[in-house]
Amino acid sequence: MDWLPNTDLTNYLNVLKTKHTLLIADACFSGGIFKSRAAFNNALAVEKLYKLNSRKALTSGALSEVPDESQFVKYLIKRLDQNTQKYLPSEQLYISLKDAVMSNSNNVPQYGTIQNVGDEGGDFIFIKKD
Repeated sequence: MDWLPNTDLTNYLNVLKTKHTLLIADACFSGGIFKSRAAFNNALAVEKLYKLNSRKALTSGALSEVPDESQFVKYLIKRLDQNTQKYLPSEQLYISLKDAVMSNSNNVPQYGTIQNVGDEGGDFIFIKKD
C-alpha cells in the first residue's frame, strides 16, 4: 500500500500560490491533517470568507480505515449535483453530507483547517455556473 505522510502533504500545500485550497480526501486516516473548526451558517459572511486565504480539508473519516465503496464520495457528488445555491462554502457542503454519510456507513466525515499552511480564516467557495 502506498501512502503520503501528512507532513509531505502540508509541505506541498505550503508552496501553493492559491488563494483558496480545499483538500478532499477519501482515504484511511485522512482526518489527521487538520484541526477542527465550528461550523456556521451565515450567508452574509460568504463574501468575507472568500477574501481571506483558506486551507481547508474535507475528509471521509478521522483516524480510521475507510471502506473501498465510499458513501462519502457518493454523498459528496450527490450534494454537489443537487446544489441550487450560487455560492456554496465548503463548510456548508460538509454540513449537508455529514449526517447522510454517518447514517449509511461507520465513518464520521471531518472538516477543518489544515494547520501551518497559510490559512487566514477564509473558506473554499464553490461557485455554480449559470
